[in-house]
Amino acid sequence: MTAGDEGHTTDRTDDRAPMRTMVLHPDIQTDRDRRDPGAALEEAVALAAALPDLEIRGADVVRLPRAHAGMLFGSGKIEELKQRIEDADVGLVLIDGVVTPVQQRNLEKAWGCKLLDRTGLILEIFADRARTREGVLQVELAALSYQRTRLVRAWTHLERQRGGLGFVGGPGETQIEADRRAIDEAITRLRRQLAKVAKTRGLHRAARAKVPFPVVALVGYTNAGKSTLFNRLTGAEVLAKDMLFATLDPTMRAVRLPDGTEVILSDTVGFISDLPTQLVAAFRATLEEVLDADLILHVRDIAHPQTTEQAEDVARILEDLGVAETTPQLEVWNKIDLLPAAERETRRTEAARRDSVFAISALTGEGLDPFLSAVAELVSEPRHRTVLTLPHSDGRRRAWLFERGIVEAEDSEGETTRLTVRWTDREAQAFRALGEGGS
Repeated sequence: MTAGDEGHTTDRTDDRAPMRTMVLHPDIQTDRDRRDPGAALEEAVALAAALPDLEIRGADVVRLPRAHAGMLFGSGKIEELKQRIEDADVGLVLIDGVVTPVQQRNLEKAWGCKLLDRTGLILEIFADRARTREGVLQVELAALSYQRTRLVRAWTHLERQRGGLGFVGGPGETQIEADRRAIDEAITRLRRQLAKVAKTRGLHRAARAKVPFPVVALVGYTNAGKSTLFNRLTGAEVLAKDMLFATLDPTMRAVRLPDGTEVILSDTVGFISDLPTQLVAAFRATLEEVLDADLILHVRDIAHPQTTEQAEDVARILEDLGVAETTPQLEVWNKIDLLPAAERETRRTEAARRDSVFAISALTGEGLDPFLSAVAELVSEPRHRTVLTLPHSDGRRRAWLFERGIVEAEDSEGETTRLTVRWTDREAQAFRALGEGGS
């Protein structure tokens, strides 16, 4: 359970033995958009490691001239893999890619074990990590949408379980339709619940809009170090591990920048290549903080061999989410401390030549000062001087002004106090929202 999620459910405990798992990345030669197979397999293994109840017993790239419609792999490769699965006593095979319902059913039958594709694995991770009410509901909705497309798997086992009268389409078809209706009803119910949660969150967001703080959102590929940076800047203790999807539910904290500017900093779920379409849609609401942000900080793991490809994936997802091109963005090249000395110096020089790029280490604090100055410059609004006249009895609004450090002078005159303030339009609007006052 992450700090800051007080009141939410705690981590579930499970006494079951870890499931022996094999990870396979199909490198399909006809796929023009295929990624570097070694890096893709490494990421798939890291995804599997994010689930505590899996024990990785093997991982391999399987090169395929083309995908076979019914089985994904050719018959010879299936037999070869079956022997390896049996030798390692594997109970679950993770396929790092898209597996159709028919392929899944056929492979499970051929290998005698369970199978999950990339989408199913990511859904499992999200289900394991969700803590807030909305996060849990979003995961359930995405999982049901995924399950609905895979009801073909039910045919064989349902025919064994149900005698059926065999009126229309055989014994399995009626049950599949019933399952589909049950899922549709559950999806409708979840969407209603989510609408209520979203409405409540919308009210909270509207309340935050009255607070004179701009919103700064951290985005980036999963495991780029967003939570480590968030913790360093806020003093919070959000779960920050070398693990994919360490953060799922968004966390927000107020931060005072070195120049005195206060901002709301938002840590968000990490992005990933080939994010399941169900999750892009389901978590769009969770990422609304990004859509409403005054500034987006794109945190990159600059030491990762696939950092360029990861950055492209993040940019693509931001575009899919509808993030406005007019929203200012800074690129934060994190983990600079992990690079060899010569490459580290090259990256520093490269970042220094670009206005919107900063090379830092969230772990050591290297490079944070110029980075934070740039953040302050982008979010700080023009300030103007105003003289306010408040009755002595209006201690609440007087205290509000002093708390924000915007009072330049104070003079008492009879029953009133004259305050000279230097503030932004946003602060002036928030002050007026506190109640009517003289000026």
